[in-house]
Amino acid sequence: MEIKDGFYVLLFHTSRKKWLTKVSIEKKMHTHLGIIDVSSTIGMEYGSAIRTTEGKIVYLIEPTIHDFIMKSKRRTQIVYPKDLGFIAARTGLKNGSKVVEIGTGSGALTTFMASIVKPDGHIYSFDINDEFMGIAKENLERAGLNKYVTMHHHLDPSGGYIIRDADIVIVDLADPWTIVNQVRQALKGSGSFVAICPTMNQLEKTASELRLNRYIDIECVELMIRNIEAREGMTRPSMRMIGHTTYLAFARKTEVTENIM
Repeated sequence: MEIKDGFYVLLFHTSRKKWLTKVSIEKKMHTHLGIIDVSSTIGMEYGSAIRTTEGKIVYLIEPTIHDFIMKSKRRTQIVYPKDLGFIAARTGLKNGSKVVEIGTGSGALTTFMASIVKPDGHIYSFDINDEFMGIAKENLERAGLNKYVTMHHHLDPSGGYIIRDADIVIVDLADPWTIVNQVRQALKGSGSFVAICPTMNQLEKTASELRLNRYIDIECVELMIRNIEAREGMTRPSMRMIGHTTYLAFARKTEVTENIM
Protein backbone atom coordinates (compact mmCIF):
# COMPACT_ATOMS: atom_id res chain seq x y z
CA MET A 1 0.00 0.00 0.00
CA GLU A 2 1.23 3.47 -0.87
CA ILE A 3 1.85 5.87 2.00
CA LYS A 4 0.00 9.17 1.64
CA ASP A 5 -0.14 12.49 3.43
CA GLY A 6 -2.16 11.99 6.64
CA PHE A 7 -1.43 8.27 6.92
CA TYR A 8 0.21 6.80 10.02
CA VAL A 9 3.48 4.90 9.74
CA LEU A 10 5.51 2.93 12.26
CA LEU A 11 9.14 3.93 11.84
CA PHE A 12 10.94 0.74 12.90
CA HIS A 13 14.64 0.47 13.64
CA THR A 14 14.61 -2.21 16.36
CA SER A 15 11.95 -3.63 18.68
CA ARG A 16 12.99 -1.04 21.27
CA LYS A 17 13.54 1.84 18.86
CA LYS A 18 10.39 2.57 16.91
CA TRP A 19 8.06 5.53 16.51
CA LEU A 20 4.44 5.84 15.42
CA THR A 21 3.87 9.08 13.57
CA LYS A 22 1.45 10.78 11.22
CA VAL A 23 2.89 11.53 7.80
CA SER A 24 2.77 15.10 6.57
CA ILE A 25 4.54 17.30 4.03
CA GLU A 26 7.84 18.76 5.28
CA LYS A 27 7.68 16.75 8.54
CA LYS A 28 11.01 15.70 10.05
CA MET A 29 11.74 13.87 13.31
CA HIS A 30 14.85 14.43 15.41
CA THR A 31 16.02 11.19 17.06
CA HIS A 32 19.23 9.78 18.53
CA LEU A 33 19.58 7.88 15.24
CA GLY A 34 19.65 11.15 13.33
CA ILE A 35 16.93 13.14 11.58
CA ILE A 36 14.17 11.08 9.93
CA ASP A 37 12.62 12.81 6.91
CA VAL A 38 9.01 11.65 7.39
CA SER A 39 7.78 13.65 4.41
CA SER A 40 10.00 11.59 2.11
CA THR A 41 7.85 8.52 2.83
CA ILE A 42 4.92 9.97 0.87
CA GLY A 43 4.50 7.88 -2.25
CA MET A 44 6.57 4.99 -0.89
CA GLU A 45 5.15 1.57 -0.06
CA TYR A 46 4.72 0.14 3.42
CA GLY A 47 7.56 -2.32 3.93
CA SER A 48 10.10 0.00 2.32
CA ALA A 49 12.99 1.59 4.20
CA ILE A 50 14.73 4.96 4.41
CA ARG A 51 17.93 6.16 6.05
CA THR A 52 18.35 8.80 8.72
CA THR A 53 20.88 11.61 8.37
CA GLU A 54 23.25 9.35 10.34
CA GLY A 55 22.84 6.53 7.82
CA LYS A 56 20.68 4.32 10.07
CA ILE A 57 18.03 2.19 8.36
CA VAL A 58 14.41 2.78 9.39
CA TYR A 59 11.66 0.52 8.02
CA LEU A 60 8.22 1.87 7.09
CA ILE A 61 5.65 -0.44 8.69
CA GLU A 62 1.88 -0.19 8.41
CA PRO A 63 0.72 0.11 12.04
CA THR A 64 -1.60 -2.49 13.57
CA ILE A 65 -4.03 -1.96 16.44
CA HIS A 66 -1.27 -3.31 18.72
CA ASP A 67 0.98 -0.44 17.63
CA PHE A 68 -1.71 2.18 18.22
CA ILE A 69 -2.39 0.79 21.70
CA MET A 70 1.23 0.47 22.81
CA LYS A 71 2.06 3.94 21.46
CA SER A 72 -1.13 5.54 22.80
CA LYS A 73 -1.12 8.62 24.98
CA ARG A 74 -1.93 7.67 28.58
CA ARG A 75 -2.39 8.97 32.10
CA THR A 76 -3.48 5.64 33.56
CA GLN A 77 -2.31 2.03 33.44
CA ILE A 78 -3.60 0.35 30.28
CA VAL A 79 -4.88 -3.17 29.67
CA TYR A 80 -2.02 -4.94 27.87
CA PRO A 81 -2.29 -6.97 24.65
CA LYS A 82 -1.75 -10.26 26.48
CA ASP A 83 -4.98 -9.58 28.40
CA LEU A 84 -6.85 -8.00 25.49
CA GLY A 85 -6.66 -11.13 23.37
CA PHE A 86 -7.99 -13.40 26.11
CA ILE A 87 -10.83 -10.96 26.86
CA ALA A 88 -11.87 -11.09 23.20
CA ALA A 89 -11.73 -14.89 23.05
CA ARG A 90 -13.43 -15.47 26.42
CA THR A 91 -16.34 -13.10 25.73
CA GLY A 92 -16.79 -13.86 22.03
CA LEU A 93 -16.15 -10.22 21.07
CA LYS A 94 -16.78 -9.86 17.33
CA ASN A 95 -18.06 -7.63 14.57
CA GLY A 96 -21.54 -6.47 15.60
CA SER A 97 -21.02 -6.84 19.35
CA LYS A 98 -22.66 -4.28 21.61
CA VAL A 99 -20.33 -3.47 24.48
CA VAL A 100 -20.68 -1.37 27.64
CA GLU A 101 -17.42 -0.21 29.19
CA ILE A 102 -17.44 1.28 32.70
CA GLY A 103 -14.19 3.19 33.17
CA THR A 104 -12.75 4.47 29.89
CA GLY A 105 -9.34 5.40 31.26
CA SER A 106 -6.91 6.25 28.47
CA GLY A 107 -8.96 4.23 25.98
CA ALA A 108 -6.56 1.37 25.18
CA LEU A 109 -9.18 -1.32 25.79
CA THR A 110 -11.79 0.87 24.10
CA THR A 111 -9.61 1.17 21.01
CA PHE A 112 -8.96 -2.58 20.85
CA MET A 113 -12.64 -3.47 21.20
CA ALA A 114 -13.72 -0.88 18.62
CA SER A 115 -11.28 -2.40 16.11
CA ILE A 116 -13.08 -5.74 16.48
CA VAL A 117 -16.76 -4.74 16.73
CA LYS A 118 -16.61 -2.47 13.67
CA PRO A 119 -18.35 -1.85 11.36
CA ASP A 120 -21.66 -3.15 12.74
CA GLY A 121 -21.04 -3.09 16.50
CA HIS A 122 -20.60 -0.27 18.99
CA ILE A 123 -18.88 0.55 22.27
CA TYR A 124 -20.68 2.64 24.92
CA SER A 125 -17.97 3.88 27.28
CA PHE A 126 -18.52 5.64 30.62
CA ASP A 127 -16.15 7.73 32.73
CA ILE A 128 -16.26 10.84 34.93
CA ASN A 129 -12.70 12.08 34.46
CA ASP A 130 -12.59 14.82 31.80
CA GLU A 131 -8.84 14.47 31.28
CA PHE A 132 -9.01 10.71 30.73
CA MET A 133 -11.95 11.07 28.35
CA GLY A 134 -10.07 13.68 26.34
CA ILE A 135 -7.03 11.42 26.04
CA ALA A 136 -9.20 8.42 25.10
CA LYS A 137 -10.95 10.43 22.40
CA GLU A 138 -7.59 11.53 21.01
CA ASN A 139 -6.33 7.92 20.93
CA LEU A 140 -9.51 6.71 19.23
CA GLU A 141 -9.31 9.42 16.59
CA ARG A 142 -5.66 8.62 15.99
CA ALA A 143 -6.61 4.99 15.27
CA GLY A 144 -9.58 6.08 13.14
CA LEU A 145 -12.09 4.31 15.40
CA ASN A 146 -13.94 7.14 17.17
CA LYS A 147 -17.17 6.66 15.19
CA TYR A 148 -17.62 3.23 16.73
CA VAL A 149 -17.55 4.58 20.30
CA THR A 150 -20.05 6.74 22.21
CA MET A 151 -18.65 8.28 25.38
CA HIS A 152 -20.73 9.26 28.43
CA HIS A 153 -19.67 11.53 31.27
CA HIS A 154 -20.94 9.39 34.15
CA LEU A 155 -20.53 5.82 35.40
CA ASP A 156 -24.15 4.68 35.46
CA PRO A 157 -25.21 2.88 32.24
CA SER A 158 -28.84 3.06 33.41
CA GLY A 159 -28.80 6.83 33.91
CA GLY A 160 -29.50 9.28 31.10
CA TYR A 161 -28.79 7.14 28.04
CA ILE A 162 -30.44 3.76 28.67
CA ILE A 163 -28.55 0.76 27.33
CA ARG A 164 -30.11 -2.69 27.13
CA ASP A 165 -29.20 -6.09 25.67
CA ALA A 166 -25.44 -5.53 25.63
CA ASP A 167 -23.41 -8.59 24.68
CA ILE A 168 -20.59 -7.62 27.04
CA VAL A 169 -20.08 -5.34 30.02
CA ILE A 170 -16.48 -4.57 31.01
CA VAL A 171 -15.75 -2.83 34.31
CA ASP A 172 -12.40 -1.17 34.93
CA LEU A 173 -12.86 0.63 38.25
CA ALA A 174 -11.11 0.55 41.61
CA ASP A 175 -14.22 -1.07 43.15
CA PRO A 176 -15.83 -3.21 40.39
CA TRP A 177 -17.92 -5.23 42.88
CA THR A 178 -20.03 -2.14 43.63
CA ILE A 179 -21.45 -2.10 40.11
CA VAL A 180 -22.02 -5.83 39.53
CA ASN A 181 -25.75 -5.65 40.26
CA GLN A 182 -26.16 -2.24 38.66
CA VAL A 183 -24.97 -3.36 35.23
CA ARG A 184 -27.20 -6.45 35.12
CA GLN A 185 -29.99 -4.51 33.42
CA ALA A 186 -27.62 -3.45 30.64
CA LEU A 187 -26.63 -7.07 29.84
CA LYS A 188 -28.62 -9.47 27.73
CA GLY A 189 -29.36 -12.95 29.08
CA SER A 190 -26.13 -15.01 29.11
CA GLY A 191 -24.17 -11.85 28.29
CA SER A 192 -20.55 -11.66 29.47
CA PHE A 193 -19.33 -9.63 32.43
CA VAL A 194 -15.63 -8.78 32.76
CA ALA A 195 -13.83 -6.99 35.57
CA ILE A 196 -10.28 -5.66 35.45
CA CYS A 197 -8.83 -6.18 38.96
CA PRO A 198 -5.24 -5.10 39.74
CA THR A 199 -5.28 -6.68 43.23
CA MET A 200 -6.49 -9.96 44.74
CA ASN A 201 -8.71 -8.14 47.24
CA GLN A 202 -10.59 -6.55 44.37
CA LEU A 203 -10.85 -9.93 42.66
CA GLU A 204 -12.20 -11.67 45.76
CA LYS A 205 -14.88 -9.05 46.41
CA THR A 206 -15.94 -9.03 42.76
CA ALA A 207 -16.21 -12.83 42.54
CA SER A 208 -18.28 -12.92 45.74
CA GLU A 209 -20.64 -10.24 44.44
CA LEU A 210 -21.02 -12.06 41.11
CA ARG A 211 -22.17 -15.21 42.93
CA LEU A 212 -24.66 -13.21 45.03
CA ASN A 213 -26.14 -11.68 41.90
CA ARG A 214 -26.84 -14.93 40.05
CA TYR A 215 -23.93 -14.83 37.61
CA ILE A 216 -22.52 -18.19 36.52
CA ASP A 217 -19.45 -19.51 34.67
CA ILE A 218 -17.26 -17.39 36.95
CA GLU A 219 -13.58 -17.62 36.10
CA CYS A 220 -10.69 -15.60 37.51
CA VAL A 221 -7.35 -15.62 35.69
CA GLU A 222 -3.94 -14.01 35.53
CA LEU A 223 -1.98 -14.10 32.29
CA MET A 224 1.76 -13.76 31.85
CA ILE A 225 3.90 -13.63 28.74
CA ARG A 226 7.56 -14.50 28.38
CA ASN A 227 9.60 -13.74 25.28
CA ILE A 228 12.05 -16.26 23.87
CA GLU A 229 15.39 -15.09 22.50
CA ALA A 230 15.56 -17.34 19.45
CA ARG A 231 19.14 -17.50 18.15
CA GLU A 232 20.60 -20.53 16.45
CA GLY A 233 22.35 -22.67 19.03
CA MET A 234 21.65 -20.16 21.82
CA THR A 235 17.85 -20.04 22.19
CA ARG A 236 16.69 -19.34 25.73
CA PRO A 237 13.92 -17.53 27.61
CA SER A 238 14.42 -13.81 27.93
CA MET A 239 15.68 -12.59 31.29
CA ARG A 240 12.90 -10.02 31.30
CA MET A 241 9.18 -10.75 31.02
CA ILE A 242 5.78 -9.12 31.38
CA GLY A 243 4.49 -10.54 34.65
CA HIS A 244 1.53 -9.30 36.64
CA THR A 245 -0.48 -6.53 35.02
CA THR A 246 -3.98 -7.35 36.26
CA TYR A 247 -6.37 -10.11 37.28
CA LEU A 248 -9.42 -10.76 35.10
CA ALA A 249 -12.81 -11.88 36.38
CA PHE A 250 -15.29 -13.35 33.88
CA ALA A 251 -18.93 -14.34 34.38
CA ARG A 252 -22.20 -14.86 32.50
CA LYS A 253 -25.57 -13.37 33.37
CA THR A 254 -28.57 -15.59 34.13
CA GLU A 255 -32.19 -14.66 34.80
CA VAL A 256 -32.89 -17.57 37.17
CA THR A 257 -34.28 -16.39 40.53
CA GLU A 258 -35.23 -19.73 42.09
CA ASN A 259 -34.28 -23.39 42.04
CA ILE A 260 -35.13 -25.30 38.88
CA MET A 261 -36.82 -28.66 39.51
